[in-house]
Amino acid sequence: MDRTLKALSLILSYPTRELQQAMPEIGAVLASDIRLTAAARRALRPLVEELTGRDIYDLEEQFVLLFDRSRTLSLNLFEHVHGESRDRGGAMVSLVETYREGGFDPVTSELPDHLPVLLEFLSTRPFAEAQDTLADAAHIFEALNARLVRRESPYGAVFASLLQLAGVKADQDAVAEMLAQPDDDPTDLEALDEVWEDSEVLFGPDPNAGCPQAREMLAQMDLPVNPAPRHAAE
Repeated sequence: MDRTLKALSLILSYPTRELQQAMPEIGAVLASDIRLTAAARRALRPLVEELTGRDIYDLEEQFVLLFDRSRTLSLNLFEHVHGESRDRGGAMVSLVETYREGGFDPVTSELPDHLPVLLEFLSTRPFAEAQDTLADAAHIFEALNARLVRRESPYGAVFASLLQLAGVKADQDAVAEMLAQPDDDPTDLEALDEVWEDSEVLFGPDPNAGCPQAREMLAQMDLPVNPAPRHAAE
């Protein structure tokens, strides 16, 4: 197992007391991975320290405001590509098949394209395969990092690290297209009501879906569209 990808999967998960207890080990894994630059490892420390020692309720609230109520920071990667279209449903079905073919059966209520779920899967794959998948999402990582840095959130360091592990430079046109979308204001409840309107999610079988590799599922990420929201956690 790639312990760094597993650690990044955990650090992007919804905060719990169990996660807090595991943070010293998670931090040690991230601090020791020489695939990351010394600067990248240092940048992760504030987040590790915050997740270790900050009040759990504050951490939960922060997580929800960032990733559940801000569609432009969604951790569901296909939202940045397909929105809630039928294409997203087909890609999701194919991604589930990829997980199953790889012997991976995530026990979670999250959707298959949820980044922590994908990272957990990639942690079980050869690094070359995982790196190819990360490379296909490089522009998403760079855009999310930029948005989080703008909000002065230490979570940005996670996406900067993922970009380093991808080993490629992100397509700057794709990054600019994502960043052209206005940031959500999670404190504007009236705007949130409009943003989080119910829309039909179609998860019908994809007639072109077989059992492709995860990389093929994310290869479409070079064409970002206006992301559609998933419902915020209650």
